[in-house]
Parts: sequence; C-alpha cells; structure tokens
Amino acid sequence: MMKLAKLMHHRGFHITFVNTDYNHKRLLKSRGPSSLDGLPSFRFEAIPDGQPPSDNPDVSRNAASALDSMERTGLGPFMELVGSLYGPPVSCILASSFFLFTVEAAEKLGVRIVQMWPSSASSFLRFMHCRDLLDRGLVPLKGGIKNSIHYNKLMST
Repeated sequence: MMKLAKLMHHRGFHITFVNTDYNHKRLLKSRGPSSLDGLPSFRFEAIPDGQPPSDNPDVSRNAASALDSMERTGLGPFMELVGSLYGPPVSCILASSFFLFTVEAAEKLGVRIVQMWPSSASSFLRFMHCRDLLDRGLVPLKGGIKNSIHYNKLMST
C-alpha cells in the first residue's frame, strides 16, 4: 500500500496515509522519529485500533482480534480524521480490504472507494485454492502441524 501511495503522490495526488496508532508507533520506532516527516501533500495520520494499550509495544498483536476491533470501532475515528484534514477535499478512499468500515465511510462522504488486498501472492493463492484443498482432504492437517511432513523435515535439519 505504501508503494502505491508513493507512486500516486509522484503523479500529483495528495496522500494521507492512515494507520492504526499501534502500527504508526512501530513504524516510527523502526524507521526513526523523523521518518514520516515529509511534504504537506503526503501526510501520515493514525487512528486508534480499539484495543487496550500493550504492556510491551514490541509484541505483535493478535491480528484477528485487532481486525475485529477495528471493524467495531474504526468508523468514528476515521470519519473524525477525514473531517479534520486540510487541503483539497477527499475525493477517493484507497483502503485495505481488511478495513470494511471504509466502505461505509466512503458512502457517508459521497466519495469513491477502492479496496485492495495487500496480502502476499502466496496468501492470495492459498485463499483461492482453499475450497479445493478442503475438498481433497489436504487441510486441515490430521493431528495438527507437528504431524505434517513439512514440519518434521524442518525440525530434523
């Protein structure tokens, strides 16, 4: 998503890249406090993810729980953020398909929405072939992962 945002900015679009507070802080920590400083036409903003603060900010969050929380709580903070933006009015929302609340936000704002699936190619292929794998009895693994050939090969090396 970041690469696409940079390409669009290079072509003259005004970009506001919205992340969760948690991911925003992790990005700043890994890249340095001034890493997100930039041009007024490319901004970084963050909204709460609806999860309680972590005791250890270096620990990853449970993805399913975080997505569920964002779906329940994300619309309000996102709409507040969009309402507070300065510059040209928002004309389109480009969002991860994991954040379904952005569809409702686009409808309320009367703007177009483009949703993208920012997963890896291998994740996409697994998703596309899930029904076939289930039908052929290849998943779920019988006896769990520790009984799989792949796991046993990994552990024996």
